[in-house]
Amino acid sequence: MDSAVERAIKCIWERYSEPLSLSDIARSAILSRFHFSRIFKDATGVSPGRFLSAVRIYQAKRMLLNSRLKVTDISFAVGFNSLGSFTNHFTASVGVPPGRFRRMSGNVEVEPLARPSAIPAPGGLVTGTIGMPKGVAWARVYLGAFASPIMQCRPAAATVVEVSGSDEPYQYRLVNVPQGTWFIHALGVAETADPEPWTMRTTLVGRSNLVPISEMAPTMASIVLRPQRPTDLPILLAVPDLDNELDTFPPDMAEAAIEESASDLA
Repeated sequence: MDSAVERAIKCIWERYSEPLSLSDIARSAILSRFHFSRIFKDATGVSPGRFLSAVRIYQAKRMLLNSRLKVTDISFAVGFNSLGSFTNHFTASVGVPPGRFRRMSGNVEVEPLARPSAIPAPGGLVTGTIGMPKGVAWARVYLGAFASPIMQCRPAAATVVEVSGSDEPYQYRLVNVPQGTWFIHALGVAETADPEPWTMRTTLVGRSNLVPISEMAPTMASIVLRPQRPTDLPILLAVPDLDNELDTFPPDMAEAAIEESASDLA
């Protein structure tokens, strides 16, 4: 079943610009549509259609930063039928409209994060540990509470922490998380102890299962970071540049509000 899902994901990445149907993707996995949909969601946490949509938005982000194509051309190149539909979907997933994302040129370290207000908003507390792979000396990690297993849309609460590699997992706190159920996503940029400079930096990801949040008591959600895999869902949110120094967001900040997205169209 793992190989069937991997074949389907390879098909999505290779043919995302085409009008792929569920039958097309299931055919690449050599499975019936019903059986394929069930095992795909069990393996990835989302339906094949949502995975395909995430890949399209991810590829659009790459094109916006690495090409001079017009936004309209990019929307059709990644499989959308209209500019309006693409713009709405991109803005909801990434946090800013396509044109604004391009103007950022990838430098979005201050866009998703803003200083917390003087009076904290009410909400619950999520606490737990962040486990690191062996060989990691240090990492800067973005943590957020998301409604989706995909790292997209504005998180309900977020923070950035610095984690030093050690045998003991790092204890984190995420405050002012609204009541409800959330996935806790983690995205890290890590430095390894490898002396070769081209292997020193690596991207790490991790995610909790859905956790219930209440104002009455803290919620425990531990996360183990690991290198990205080809079968992982793309990261769509415009997150801070974790390679930059946190001059305005010290590592011990317990909460970060999310800046409102601009509504301008590209």
